[in-house]
Amino acid sequence: MVARPLAQLLAEALKQGVVVENKSGAGGAIGALGVARAAADGYTILMATVGTHAINASLYRNLAYDPVSDFTPISLVAAAPVALVAHPSLPARSIAEFLALAKARPGELNYGTAGNGTPGHLTGEMFQSATGIKLKHVPYRGSAPAVNDLIGGQIHVMFDPVQSVLAQVLTGNVKVLGVSSAARIPVLPDVPTFAEAGLSGFEATAWWAIFGPPNLPADIAEKLNSEVARIARSERMRQNLGTFGVLTIGGARNELAVFQQQEIVKWEKAVKASGAKPD
Repeated sequence: MVARPLAQLLAEALKQGVVVENKSGAGGAIGALGVARAAADGYTILMATVGTHAINASLYRNLAYDPVSDFTPISLVAAAPVALVAHPSLPARSIAEFLALAKARPGELNYGTAGNGTPGHLTGEMFQSATGIKLKHVPYRGSAPAVNDLIGGQIHVMFDPVQSVLAQVLTGNVKVLGVSSAARIPVLPDVPTFAEAGLSGFEATAWWAIFGPPNLPADIAEKLNSEVARIARSERMRQNLGTFGVLTIGGARNELAVFQQQEIVKWEKAVKASGAKPD
């Protein structure tokens, strides 16, 4: 969703081919390790995620790469909040009503996620910690089966990045109670943030950023930053991703480095609190 439109626009800007190579496995760690070991010539870069470059640092006991020292930060590209969505029959139309219901039925309500240690799971854990409620976690292998069970009524609610559930929200198959971003998102302007619902300072987003191999020469890193950040802030990219509830960002290399350090600390607390272990 993010890498392919970026690759197309980057190819136009650099006037050369940009190939997206999917390498799945271990929460993105296999793909990340490939870039960590790549030549520092600018021809191999990584579309990193909150998983590969923040969560994995504490989720995996023996991570094969260091998310900071083994990479060169290029630019933050985009971010999307986690949405709290519910089956239409759940007798709660807001965060406040959901909290009242959960407190009246401690441990009885369950929440589905795309799996252990995913942004949805950890946001759900942070949500419980911030509100004092107790929910039962039901991990799935990916968003799709969790959404299907939510629609079917097998689970009560779900925490998942908004782009994964947006289509079902818009068709009315599920209802959205709130989002975890600092501000409301344009595609769901009437949906309040968790902070607006009383959870002051609550913010958790899934994000995407470009990193290069370690020791990437400064001139190459700056060239890539210039183009990637410009594309991320472009109207074409904003419209392309905005339809999915994803917000484009861009920014300087040092801004990404500072942001990443903050995210590592934030998600480490959530991983420890949840006791999450990779599937």
